[in-house]
Amino acid sequence: MRRAEPTAAWNFEIDTTLIRVLARNAEAFPERVAMREKARGIWNEMTWRQLLDSVLCCAAGLERLGFREGDVMLVLGDNRPRLYAGMLATGALGGYPMPAFPDATLDELRHFVSEAGARFALAEDQEQVDKLLELRDQGTVIDHILYDDPRGLATYPQPGLISWETIQASGVEQLAAAPSLRAALIDRAKPEGPAIFVHSSGSTGKPKGVVLSQTNLLAGVRNAYRGGAFGFGEDILAYLPIAWIGDFAFSIAAGVALHFTINIPERQETVLHNLREIAPTMYLAAPRSWDNLLTTIQVRMEDSSWLKKRIYDFFMSTAIAAEKRRLDGGQPSLRQRLLAPLGEFLVYGPIKDQFGLTRLRGAFTGGEAMGEDTFVFYRALGIKLRQLYGQTETSAYNAIQGPDEVRLHTVGRPLPGVEMTISDAGEIMIRSGSVFSGYFKQDDATRDALVDGWLHTGDAGYLEPDGHLVVLGRLSDVVHTAKGERYIPNYIENRLKFSPYVKDAAVLGRDRDTLAAIICIDKDAVGLWSELRGISYISYADLSQKPEVIQLIAGAVKHVNSTLPEGLQLRRFVCLHKEFDADDGEITRTRKIRRNVVEQRYKPIIDAIYDRRSAVLMRAEITYESGEVGVIERTLSVQEA
Repeated sequence: MRRAEPTAAWNFEIDTTLIRVLARNAEAFPERVAMREKARGIWNEMTWRQLLDSVLCCAAGLERLGFREGDVMLVLGDNRPRLYAGMLATGALGGYPMPAFPDATLDELRHFVSEAGARFALAEDQEQVDKLLELRDQGTVIDHILYDDPRGLATYPQPGLISWETIQASGVEQLAAAPSLRAALIDRAKPEGPAIFVHSSGSTGKPKGVVLSQTNLLAGVRNAYRGGAFGFGEDILAYLPIAWIGDFAFSIAAGVALHFTINIPERQETVLHNLREIAPTMYLAAPRSWDNLLTTIQVRMEDSSWLKKRIYDFFMSTAIAAEKRRLDGGQPSLRQRLLAPLGEFLVYGPIKDQFGLTRLRGAFTGGEAMGEDTFVFYRALGIKLRQLYGQTETSAYNAIQGPDEVRLHTVGRPLPGVEMTISDAGEIMIRSGSVFSGYFKQDDATRDALVDGWLHTGDAGYLEPDGHLVVLGRLSDVVHTAKGERYIPNYIENRLKFSPYVKDAAVLGRDRDTLAAIICIDKDAVGLWSELRGISYISYADLSQKPEVIQLIAGAVKHVNSTLPEGLQLRRFVCLHKEFDADDGEITRTRKIRRNVVEQRYKPIIDAIYDRRSAVLMRAEITYESGEVGVIERTLSVQEA
């Protein structure tokens, strides 16, 4: 598919709004597909004109309900065209669309609603409506609950429940009764007005509200476009959590500004299948998603014939060796160059075709460091995977690797339009039109974050002489051992997670003589490894304590230790009997560790590690779906590294 060239639909002015850009798209490309959603096995298409009509009808219907400028709309569910249209409609009215993770707990939702005074909510289905009604029963004021999927809701007697069809019909009536209303709705929002209300990860406390203006988001898109992240007319898959700024910045802000075709999977479980059907031209995923895809490829290869495995191993090892030479600044050998076309025909091309990666022009990873083996694997396949560095407070875009300037330890250069400097304390500071204006109702946090026009990102890093940025981790994570050794736990944790067998890790050592780690195994990868070796197990807890598995993890720890100074090497570790869980408060919804919670909850394990015991009995209270509370006990092995 040929990439569409920039047109008069938008010339990258950022002093405008998403609804105005959407209206220009509808005028310039009325019949071009804007969104495509898989539902019951069929891809249903929506043109730019239809999308604009849906947004305006929703806005008119909301206004009739009493929604006013400055009101907040809580949005709850997975990626759906109507939820996106509702967020755009909310922004068009000068309101705050506030998406939340679909698996958010009642306590998290209560915090969001009370923080912002949200009286309106837009829910995907019955499950999300039930959460909102339970909040209402507990005293939280939510006057109007709009819902997308009506299944199971027809007999609900509660007041304030409104179907999407009802709000659309109301909007149609309003627009018909006032012919000037359509143009007024398109022009009402202000460039400095809200476009999205998202939250920080909350790794050190309650998530902070971040309001990004229309100009913030469009400036971020412009910076990323000028930096070569994407072009006009891309085909994308909108599957990232809607509460993450990456989704709104890529799927909606860039999608509308550069008139992408926005494809929405049937459900999260079908993402890989839908990915193959769409074969997007641009794909953004967290390192864990790329790891999972690689695991799927490896599992399928293990199930193939002896001959196919030999062919795969031969050509992939050749391609990986060639890619490592490129990353080291060299060139592939003559043999590697001669084998490349045959490898593409026999191995690389079929793998990319099987997973819908054949058309990728832009492949990105961000959020945390990616393992070298995973990164090199995709590059060896011919997928030009690149690292992207961004933050919620900067509309998702800060720096990006160039297609031919990829280094394993950097995140590339700052984007055009992004000024970057490093403070005396080693903190990355940013100034750009994409930077937000402050945290919602948190003046002290805003004053700390924004100083003289510069955003203090809270990340530690440095700029190399040629301008490439190296991100070390959170500045607040910088701690010292009892011997005065300075280190960042997250830096070591990420390197542990480079192993496909490690899902999460918590590095210990603040004010202690040595470093240690609590490690959560990756059940899928370790389970496959165990099955291939005839190791049986009955549960995650059982698998985590198998002697063979502990030795497998010890190998990963040993590899990480080989890259660390002697004073910062891990001396002991424990394989935890469970994964870190966001519902338990141990990690955030974006899988960032809440260190204080982990250290408090697993204090008996930490004490056993530093008391040099060989095992520890861990008791844990669990709540079953029935509401009953039970206690499980598990003896965990404490290992020398």
